[in-house]
Parts: sequence; structure tokens; C-alpha cells
Amino acid sequence: MQITVSGKQVDLSDALRVRVSDHLDVIATKYFDHAMEAQVTFSRARSFFICDINVHAGRGRRLRGDGEAADANSAFDDAAEHIAKRLRRYRRRVNEHARDSANRDRPEAARQYILQQEDTGTAHDSNGAGGTTAYATVIAEQATEISLLSVSEAVMRMDLADQPVLMFRNSTTGELNVVYRRSDGNIGWIDPSEQ
Repeated sequence: MQITVSGKQVDLSDALRVRVSDHLDVIATKYFDHAMEAQVTFSRARSFFICDINVHAGRGRRLRGDGEAADANSAFDDAAEHIAKRLRRYRRRVNEHARDSANRDRPEAARQYILQQEDTGTAHDSNGAGGTTAYATVIAEQATEISLLSVSEAVMRMDLADQPVLMFRNSTTGELNVVYRRSDGNIGWIDPSEQ
């Protein structure tokens, strides 16, 4: 597994880099046969360190964990425990999904865009009244997959990746569905086939 350890305005010791690499290798070999890469970023906010870990653990599986502590080692331990806790909780379901994925069709390809809203001036309507018009600018773009999943698998994948929303093709109905985390902490599900 390729592990990248970096710091945002923080100098990292070689001992910390080796410790991070060794610990993530242990987690990866324990839970995944083919984890691909991990990015660990340390930063500092006020009087504590922040560690953010992003692991690409196979096709369609991304995990994110973060931690805060008074020192960099404790912040890493906290972030690594978040990842390990998610993996322990969902290990059985992840393994079942991996076995079933061999029998499924390939996921659909799609593009994911991140838009930034900008006010670009004054627009005039037919009465001559002016107002501001907002336009969106693409600031990031990446390839993504729309997987064929059950609703519970989609929720699991959304939780593992620590994402607020996930679009998927429902394995029962074949329709595009969306699961998302609501502001009250519950999970929302949008299913256009339900009338």
C-alpha cells in the first residue's frame, strides 16, 4: 500500500512518518487484501494537532477518519481508531459485499463536480429593473462510479467514506436512488420509483 504522510505548516519527524506507515499497514492487512493507497495529513489548529486519514481501500471503497489531540501521535491514534472502528463494525458486511461484487455488473461511470456559486454582475429584466445573477463555476471534477447496491449497502458505503450523500442504482428496482445524512443525524433515502 502506498502511504503519503504530509503536514500543513507542520514539520513531521521521521519517527512519526515510520509509525504512521507501520500502523496503517497493520490496519490494511488486517481488514483488506488489496488496499491501494492512504493519505495522512497533519495540521495544527490553535493548541492541538489535527490528523486526517483518507484510505482508498479498493474499487468504490474510500474511508475517512480524523482525530484531534494535544500531540501529533495522539491525533493519529484517534483518527486510526475511527477507521478501525468503522471497519470492525462493517467488516462482515464489507466482506459479503466483496464476494457478491464478483457476480454483479460493472458500476456505471459518471462525473462528480464541485460547484462554487459566484455573483457575476447585474442582470436586467424586461422592465429595466436590475438584480444580481448568480452563476456556478466548476472548481473540481473527478470520475466516480454509480454502483448497483441495496439501500443498506449504500448506507454502509456512505458511512465508511464519511460522506454526506451517495447516489447509487438500487439493486431491487434498478432505479437511481440517493441516500443522505439529514441535519438531525438520521439517514434520508430518495427513491423515485415509490409513488
